[in-house]
Amino acid sequence: MTLHPEIAKFIAALPAPPDGPLDPVAMRAGEEAHVPPLDERLPLHAVEDMTAPTASGEVPVRIYTPAEAESHGLLVYFHGGAFFLGSLETHDHVARSLAKETGLKVISVGYRRAPEAAYPAGLDDCYAVVRWAADEGNGLSWDGTTLAIAGDSSGGTFVAAVAAKAHDDGFGRITHQVLYYPSLDLDFDTGRYASLRENAVGYGMETAGLKPFNAFYTDSGADPADPLVSPLKRADLTGLPPALVVTAEHDPLRDEGELYGRRLREAGVEATVRRYEGAGHGFVQHFSWIPEYHQVFTETRDFLSRG
Repeated sequence: MTLHPEIAKFIAALPAPPDGPLDPVAMRAGEEAHVPPLDERLPLHAVEDMTAPTASGEVPVRIYTPAEAESHGLLVYFHGGAFFLGSLETHDHVARSLAKETGLKVISVGYRRAPEAAYPAGLDDCYAVVRWAADEGNGLSWDGTTLAIAGDSSGGTFVAAVAAKAHDDGFGRITHQVLYYPSLDLDFDTGRYASLRENAVGYGMETAGLKPFNAFYTDSGADPADPLVSPLKRADLTGLPPALVVTAEHDPLRDEGELYGRRLREAGVEATVRRYEGAGHGFVQHFSWIPEYHQVFTETRDFLSRG
C-alpha cells in the first residue's frame, strides 16, 4: 500500500533539514512550539504533574486519570524522541488517548535525556518509575491488576529493556508490554533488515538519519552491542510479559519490531504483531487523528484487557 495521502502531504511540505550538526536545544524548542494549549486537549477526569521519589532520583511524571473510580489499572508510558527529543508535553496527547481508550491510569515518565544525561540515566528513570508505581499502588489507587508498560520509538526501546531488567531482577508484576514502532537494534547496519533499505528515503524518517539522531545516546555510553540498548541482542526472551508490537509499513525500523515479536513467540511468550499499512514511523504521535490510525488505541485497549 502506498503512503497514506495525508501523511504524504505532510512530508511533502516539510522544510529541508538545516545544514550542520543537530542542535538538541533548538530541536526541542521547535517541538514544544507545536504543543496545543490546554483548552484544546482531550479532557479527562484528572491530569496531575508530580515528582516520583524513586531509586533513580526525583523523576517528573504526569498522571492521567480517565474517569472517576475507586481504583484503576496502571499503564506506565515512555515517550519517544531518539533518546534526546520528546517530553511530557510533546506526547501529552498520546498519553491522554491511551488513558481514555484503555480506561487505565496512565503515568507518563519525564525521564532524563541525552546528551545532558549519560546512559543509562533515562532507562534507569523509566524502570524506577515502574517499581515506584508498584510500590506506591495504594497512593495511586491501583487496583492491583494491570501494570502495563508502553512506549513509542525510543520509548519502545525502553519498554523492551525495562521488561528485561524486571525479569532479571525477579520483579514479576509487569503484566503487558506495548511497543509502537520500536527501535530495537541500534546497530543500523542496512544489511540487517530489508525495511532499512525499502523505506530508506521519502517516508519522513530516513535510514541515513538514524545514526546521527541516535548519536547523542550512543555517544553518552549506550553501546549498541548491549542488550539493554539493543534489546534484540538479548539471547533469551523467555519469561517476558505478553507483548503488543505495532509497526508501520513504511518505517525503516519495521522489520526489527516484527522480529522481536517473532522471537518472543519462539520463546513461548504471547506476542501480537500488528503492521499498520500506509503508515510511516511516528504515526501514533503525529497521525493518530486519522481514523484508521486512531484505532491503535482501541487495539491497545483490547490487548490489555486480555488478562
